[in-house]
Amino acid sequence: MPRPAPVLRIATPDDAAAVGRVHHTSWVETYTGLASPEFWERASAERSGTWWREMIARGYPATVAEVDGEIVGLALAGESRESGGHPPVRDRELSNLYVLAAHHGSGAGQALLDAVLRPGTPAQLWVARGNPRAERFYRRNGFEPDGATDDGATFGGIAAFRMVR
Repeated sequence: MPRPAPVLRIATPDDAAAVGRVHHTSWVETYTGLASPEFWERASAERSGTWWREMIARGYPATVAEVDGEIVGLALAGESRESGGHPPVRDRELSNLYVLAAHHGSGAGQALLDAVLRPGTPAQLWVARGNPRAERFYRRNGFEPDGATDDGATFGGIAAFRMVR
């Protein structure tokens, strides 16, 4: 039976708890084995929900993907920032793109990326080392590593590398 297509929309303050759960669950699914134990001591769905509540209230335009009324993914792009001592090389940066593992292959990730960064838009993003699935996805979308790396000191020991298009 085919999966229903994801519906995209901008997150509202009422979505914060659900967005926090998706964000945290995606972290667990993606970063288990990559992040330090100290990272996991601080990370929780509740803490993530609080962070998203603050970000949404401040006007951050997070886009969510829903399937059957349930939020299954989120994306956020904005002004590029310095990371790991590396100044930005593009004006736009994809800072968050997470889809629950049960919805990988549903088209939600592609729809979210295209919604927050129109295809071909010059942009940058950071990918965790040890996440080949994400690297393949971004390569299919025109991103390539540019040689910049981050040792993960500011993100739970998760080393990353920058990709640009």
